[in-house]
Amino acid sequence: MALQGVSGSGKTYSALLLAFGLCNQWNKIAIIDTENHSSELYAHLGDFRVLHLSAPYTPERYIEAIHACEDSGAEVIITDSISHEWQGSGGILEMHSRMPGNSYTNWSKITPRHNAFVQCLLQSPVHIISTIRSKQDYILIEKNGKQVPQKVGMKGIIREGMDYEFTIVFELDNSNNAIATKDRTSLFTGNAGYKINTETGKQILNWCNEGAPPEMQREILLQRINGCKSMDELLKLYYTNPIQEATIIQAFSLQRSLLEKKPIPAIITHIKNQQSNGNSHAATV
Repeated sequence: MALQGVSGSGKTYSALLLAFGLCNQWNKIAIIDTENHSSELYAHLGDFRVLHLSAPYTPERYIEAIHACEDSGAEVIITDSISHEWQGSGGILEMHSRMPGNSYTNWSKITPRHNAFVQCLLQSPVHIISTIRSKQDYILIEKNGKQVPQKVGMKGIIREGMDYEFTIVFELDNSNNAIATKDRTSLFTGNAGYKINTETGKQILNWCNEGAPPEMQREILLQRINGCKSMDELLKLYYTNPIQEATIIQAFSLQRSLLEKKPIPAIITHIKNQQSNGNSHAATV
């Protein structure tokens, strides 16, 4: 999920409360801090772990940091914030501006690096909460008979369309009130602004534990297996996979053969063809 807002809107604090609601243990929370040690302001909450990430904010350094948090046993990772990957020192926009040659052609060289970062977020076996900075703007409002400026959030500082990748996107205002601008869970759709707390995280956890129908779980898992680009990625998915069916086991074996560039057994090839034709049932062997 993502928390988006201007400076001072409570993104980091709200993300930590959400994270605790999701895992109920502070030491199972890891925060990747690109915000000049801002996470230390909330050390009184509990013994969560912090990985300080400094410039250059390349996609590869974010990916490395996420994997380090996963390997440390974190159950919830907070990337605070992902705006630096796009518009920070050494981020995507700066890299693109420094490249010689045709600007349009250069995007085809940089976009795969950004996409790899997005896939790292999507394929992580743990919960991920990302904070996003908003471009700041001021409007005049009437207060006590006078026109006074008020800071408001605008467009998030991320690549256009990246908000589509998240399950939930909370927009935080200057008073730390949250509104779900995207909600695939339908838990918060239509709710007026409210303060995020640990109960918000528990609600989301309960929704996760309800689970999707078995058929949908199977299809999602098959897509994730086929999307694995390395043996490490495949093994992580295997050990966190709750479905132990013949079709799934064979899909793991097939992807392993492809990654290791070994000959693919004929029966697995047959099963793979069945899957691509829409037949999700296990073959009789």
